[in-house]
Amino acid sequence: MSQPAAAASYGQSLLDRVLAGTPRGEDPLTHVAELPARESRFTQWPSWIHPDVVDAMRGNGIPLPWTHQEAAASLAAAGTHVVVATGTASGKSLAYQLPILTALAEDPRATALYLAPTKALGADQIRSTIALTEQAESLATVYPNAFDGDTPTEVRQWVRANSRWIFTNPDMLHIGMLRSHQRWAHFFRNLRYIVIDECHSYRGVFGSNVALVLRRLKRIARRYAADPVFILASATTAAPGAAASRLIGAPCEEVTADGSPHGPRTVALWEPPLMAEVTGENGAPVRRAAGSEAARIMADLMIEGARTLTFVRSRRGAELTAMGTKRLLAESAPDLTERVAAYRAGYLAEDRRELEASLADGTLLGAATTNALELGVDIAGLDAVVVAGFPGTVASFWQQAGRSGRRGEGSLVVLVARDDPLDTYLVHHPAALLEKPVEATVTDPSNPYVLGPQLLCAAMELPLSDAEVEQFGAVDLLNGLAERGLIRRRAHGWFVTAESNPHASVDIRGGIGKQVAIVDAESGRLLGTVDGGRAPATAHPGAVHLHQGESFVVDMLDLEEGLALVHAESPEWSTSARETTEIVVTSLLEHAEHGPVTVALTEVEVTHQVVGYLRRLPSGEVLDSIELDMPPQCLNTRAVMYTVTPELMERAGITADRFPGSLHAAEHAAIGLLPLVATCDRGDIGGVSTALHQDTGLPTVFVYDGHQGGAGFADRGHAELLRWLRATRDAIGSCECTAGCPSCVQSPKCGNGNDPLDKDGAVRLLTAVVEALRGTR
Repeated sequence: MSQPAAAASYGQSLLDRVLAGTPRGEDPLTHVAELPARESRFTQWPSWIHPDVVDAMRGNGIPLPWTHQEAAASLAAAGTHVVVATGTASGKSLAYQLPILTALAEDPRATALYLAPTKALGADQIRSTIALTEQAESLATVYPNAFDGDTPTEVRQWVRANSRWIFTNPDMLHIGMLRSHQRWAHFFRNLRYIVIDECHSYRGVFGSNVALVLRRLKRIARRYAADPVFILASATTAAPGAAASRLIGAPCEEVTADGSPHGPRTVALWEPPLMAEVTGENGAPVRRAAGSEAARIMADLMIEGARTLTFVRSRRGAELTAMGTKRLLAESAPDLTERVAAYRAGYLAEDRRELEASLADGTLLGAATTNALELGVDIAGLDAVVVAGFPGTVASFWQQAGRSGRRGEGSLVVLVARDDPLDTYLVHHPAALLEKPVEATVTDPSNPYVLGPQLLCAAMELPLSDAEVEQFGAVDLLNGLAERGLIRRRAHGWFVTAESNPHASVDIRGGIGKQVAIVDAESGRLLGTVDGGRAPATAHPGAVHLHQGESFVVDMLDLEEGLALVHAESPEWSTSARETTEIVVTSLLEHAEHGPVTVALTEVEVTHQVVGYLRRLPSGEVLDSIELDMPPQCLNTRAVMYTVTPELMERAGITADRFPGSLHAAEHAAIGLLPLVATCDRGDIGGVSTALHQDTGLPTVFVYDGHQGGAGFADRGHAELLRWLRATRDAIGSCECTAGCPSCVQSPKCGNGNDPLDKDGAVRLLTAVVEALRGTR
């Protein structure tokens, strides 16, 4: 047992080296945890596995399966839908390879479908599957192949005719396979298994769309008399069986006991200091940027000889962090400057493979990456992972942290906090990150703004029966679509009209409404799209738009034509929109009184207008504020709200003149902390606070979903309100600033210029609300 102790000290020794390079007088470390090693738990190959499959596994260096691999595989082989939710590098792919390859070996007509959220993950799985099928003659006709947007037309025809295991993504399934299912009749008729890899990534509007795509897939399979088994792979999440069941629309067993080994890890939580020489909006203090702090940490680790991966939040951030690391190494270890690089989506596939190989064999000692390396790509031998800014969910954090120590040896993980309320909370409340179960995946397939277009797609594929419409609870919804001339009810079901082209208009990645094309005005090149609801905030004139490492500035936005024109430019600043918002309650869904505090889940109409934008330097300093005149946008969505009586606020020591600032600060911080309890990003949600709301007649705080119809985030916040608001209060109280800053109560997109904000009042208000909620539970 001496080796684990020695290995554990290796992570600590790396941390000591990093701390030695910290400027004098700084103490950024807020917490250190030592996570013990875990031993392997093997089991025997089950008797139901085809002998050729066992031989193929052994030929690829797998002598025996781990316990969780066998448990999940055996459930699937017995016809049970199953989700295996275990840690990074726990070999979840074996759980579906065993039953699928056995079925394909035993039945020369059987087929299987694999779905991944990213092409890179699918490509990695194809390579490993091909390696297995080349081991046995009974698997020679499996022909594993990709079928996605990059597949040439002539190759697509061959894949459709010959491949028995197809690797694709939900987007291609939606628009390229289900819409033309007649051409895939032989494949769907023999479909035995459907794999949904990294299923925890399907959340919010994207997850709701994918859930409905999967229901359409099951309809098509039934049309051809097939009854496939779903096998899902997930990071460790809360209630994975329930989340998987919601996703596929059927009961799903869960396997969570991880039998794979990993080495001990040292996990360090790191908060960059406030900079005395730099101020932000309204003179608020600003912390040293997480990216530049991560660059220094990675440089120190590389000098120590540690293979290091640094995760950052954006493609531009990956490039800047790699460049910053190179500059630091040029001063102290110039021989290492060529051994660090950036890795992100947008690179050519061959360049990515070369970087992966160089990182794995040690030629490349450090890499700064987006979450492109979070999923699927097998990189072993890393000594350290630096996470520059909490990645949004605890599941993603552990996915990223799990990239270290994959040789079974000790490793170091450092989470560097950004200037953000959630990051502040986590580094000061480590139990919320290290000891609590990860978030539950949030989806809402019943959202009418998602369900309506999806049902039109389903009806185009196969007419919908009255029974199916009732099962979806969509009778009124379809009647409304019929009034718009998009669908008609006839004696034999619901049929789409000639005017309807639903597949082309549905963006399953989350955009709802008319898409705005972002076009380089100089070359005419289409850079991408953004949905009309978000365009004013992200593609307004003057906005900085990043595309595959290139920087552009928006010249013109035409919402009616669905067009934003940009030109290439690399300014030193970034931009963030400023919006004004009004909110009206249209329906009360749930309501509860807790003495002077009332809590509700509501449907609301939000009217917001982009009125300007801020230009910020990389340091966080605000360069200036520029006004805009943009049309108002209307959003019908769901919100969680609470009201308080003026008497409660006054008893908490908040005088009437401080009501607006206290409510405003509490609202901002609550938006920043909602991702703690719901798998969302801060950009997915919005908020409004007022000292006297027209619908309630009381001081009121709203936090709403930023998607038409809602994405389930407000519902999750309502269900976890006490935990959420307690964490919000603690995050504000933990921040070392005196009057409020971006780490606690300031918001980068506040339409009121972060004024008024009352940090002390927010803590007093939230304390009173939490006590009222606790007193009635």
